[in-house]
Amino acid sequence: MIESKEQLAEAAGRIAALREEVGKVIVGQRTVVDQLLWCLVAGGHALLEGIPGLGKTMLVRTVADAVALQFSRIQFTPDLMPSDITGTTLIDFGAAGAAAQRFQPGPIFGNLVLADEINRATPKTQSALLEAMQEGTVTAGGETHKLPRPFFVLATQNPIEQEGTYPLPEAQLDRFLLKIGVDYPTREDLKEIVRRTTTSAKPSASTIISGSELLELQAAARELLVSEDVLDNAVKLVMMTHPGEEDAPEEIKRYARFGAGPRALQALVSVAKVKALASARLHVSWGDIRDVALPVLRHRIVLSYEAQALGMDTDAMTMSIIREIEAKR
Repeated sequence: MIESKEQLAEAAGRIAALREEVGKVIVGQRTVVDQLLWCLVAGGHALLEGIPGLGKTMLVRTVADAVALQFSRIQFTPDLMPSDITGTTLIDFGAAGAAAQRFQPGPIFGNLVLADEINRATPKTQSALLEAMQEGTVTAGGETHKLPRPFFVLATQNPIEQEGTYPLPEAQLDRFLLKIGVDYPTREDLKEIVRRTTTSAKPSASTIISGSELLELQAAARELLVSEDVLDNAVKLVMMTHPGEEDAPEEIKRYARFGAGPRALQALVSVAKVKALASARLHVSWGDIRDVALPVLRHRIVLSYEAQALGMDTDAMTMSIIREIEAKR
């Protein structure tokens, strides 16, 4: 709990130091790094979407090093089974020949789990993550096993390759706190990437905070204040994503099939609190809500088939809602 300005500044300083350390390895991608750190401090899971070769795996591994988290990687393939993720029950025979059951934990038992190319696995295997992501537990052989804390799933998927893939169901997409788009680096960033990766000396991240310190940051963020006015606007933002809402923009009424649910509002406020904490503020502003809206809502607005055929974008729809809200404030 934050009880003084010094504690507030210290918490903001930890987040800034973490961002700076990740930046020693990851060139550019400032927005991506910020959003990933927001997700960690908010205690949620993230879905990173981008074409191969943009450094998504390296980013996740670097964050794990900087936060001293146990890193685990699962490469999703069509033949991956649920037990390959969660673990399985084995039978051991003792010296006297007596049989005993023993649970062998799977790769899900880590602090930071990279689910690489998650949409390549079958829906049955994808669903093995649902309990872990929502409850922080794994059930196998009729027994429930707790996952370590902190626990994060950072999944990646390729937006352009659709053959041999299985789109994530809406129920699972909603479990991701943020959907983070990873774009091409700039010209200057490309040159810096080449300078760093074509020499014998390769940069690496040092440990900045421990897992227990990250849990303290999460607790501190939850203590931040949200005024009634800011909360009302956050509710309005979520409600205006519904095509049946009277004051929803025309784009939403025409092109959206379903809008965001209650979990989206929880995500908006939770992530906005982290952004306020990183700015050394004890209260959440409308600007915080606005700045976190795109990664929170882009995977929670379901477009119609017509909108998909026309190449409509949920980010553009969200921005139109934000502009309407700001015009009336």
